[in-house]
Amino acid sequence: MFSSLAPIAKDQAPTQDVATADILSQPHRPSSFDFALSIAVIHHLSSPERRVEAIASILELLKPAGEGKALLYVWALEQKNSRRGWDENSEQDVLVPWVLTKQFKEPSKKKKMGESTESESTSGTSTENKETSTDNEESKPFLRYYHLYKQGELEDNVKSAGGNVLNSGYEKDNWWAIVERTT
Repeated sequence: MFSSLAPIAKDQAPTQDVATADILSQPHRPSSFDFALSIAVIHHLSSPERRVEAIASILELLKPAGEGKALLYVWALEQKNSRRGWDENSEQDVLVPWVLTKQFKEPSKKKKMGESTESESTSGTSTENKETSTDNEESKPFLRYYHLYKQGELEDNVKSAGGNVLNSGYEKDNWWAIVERTT
């Protein structure tokens, strides 16, 4: 699903290397990154051990001795003022509904006079498809696992993974940290 972001990134930055990988099994050479980003990844791992392992795998990619840094973003437990309404008394491990909608319809095989051959955004069904809509074209809700990080937990995970926190904070329902390797 998100592997479709890689071609977009490659298109936007054609001279850069772009890859899709498993956070717990990085295909990259250790100690080779000047900077790494992990946005909306770590909080999807279901155990504290796996979350620490994911952070350790990111740290392993960074150049040592403070030459490499990473920015980590995770969902915060403290979201009292957001539409979700979570706060420090809420459960930290939650399933959140996520709706997958059909965003593009396939172009028709035969083009009628004046019709476009490009994929058209339908956000569900188009006017043309309403009469022939099938279950495959309707929205499909999925439950996605999230671990909601409480204040200080991301920093603790970084230290457990062998990292050093340079800076950290809260922004728009997320905890973030800028980190480096300690070795």
